[in-house]
Amino acid sequence: MLVKKYSGELVPFDESALRKSLTRSGATDQEVDQVYKDIKDCLYDGISTRELYDAAFKALKAKKSSYAARYSLKKALRELGPEGFYFEKWVARMFQEDGYQAVTGQTVQGHAVSHEIDVVALHGETLLAIECKFRNDADAKISVTTPMYFKSRVEDVSGIPYSFFGQKKEFTDGWLVTNAYLTTDSIAFGEYYKMNLLSWDYPRGSSIKARVDNNGEYPVTCLTTLTQQDKSMLLKNQCILVKDLIRDAAVLDRIQIPQPKKQQILQEAQELLASPLEHE
Repeated sequence: MLVKKYSGELVPFDESALRKSLTRSGATDQEVDQVYKDIKDCLYDGISTRELYDAAFKALKAKKSSYAARYSLKKALRELGPEGFYFEKWVARMFQEDGYQAVTGQTVQGHAVSHEIDVVALHGETLLAIECKFRNDADAKISVTTPMYFKSRVEDVSGIPYSFFGQKKEFTDGWLVTNAYLTTDSIAFGEYYKMNLLSWDYPRGSSIKARVDNNGEYPVTCLTTLTQQDKSMLLKNQCILVKDLIRDAAVLDRIQIPQPKKQQILQEAQELLASPLEHE
């Protein structure tokens, strides 16, 4: 049986890959078997990855909302668009959760030209220049020209003291972060020059999907009990992570969520964060 990807390419259906993605939702082996059985009934030759995702999402949500929320992570990251403004905010929050001070949208003068740095992060003596590459396309890949370009930008701002967070420091390193995939050339270039690259599935064991599942840094757009309008309002109120929602549940009152729905949202949020998944 063939599956049609977002790009229109037809690829063989991979049962093990589907089961693995269902397992990453946090569902038990028995629940995965039942969900797969439910999905199998609606499979057909040429089914689109979108239809396959929708069927899996629906079946997981019937088991537990938090399973569907975790399963929807990749889509939830795309919902931080359309231009990626909130993706940058989310990346900043990820670094803040790791103990950094972080700020977005900073312009600095390099040796040759000025640069807008998507995220600047400071921890101890480490000052990072972070470039965020957001993509709306589920199958998008970042070509080797992007890390090449970013390497030259980091070099142009290196060796210059800048004032951030009340301190004057030079950038010590850079990170290139994307919700998309990296081409093999991008990875080879990054590894040769010892660059910090972070994508949906790279590096193995500490990719975006692994970091989020391991550390619980889910964007609020994961939550299935929220409407698109709810998500938009929460993001505008700087509620970027599900953790932010737990820490300040009053934000739901500020965007006028009724009490019964508020309880559903918080229950899903708590279940999602209750048991982090470990990736190899």
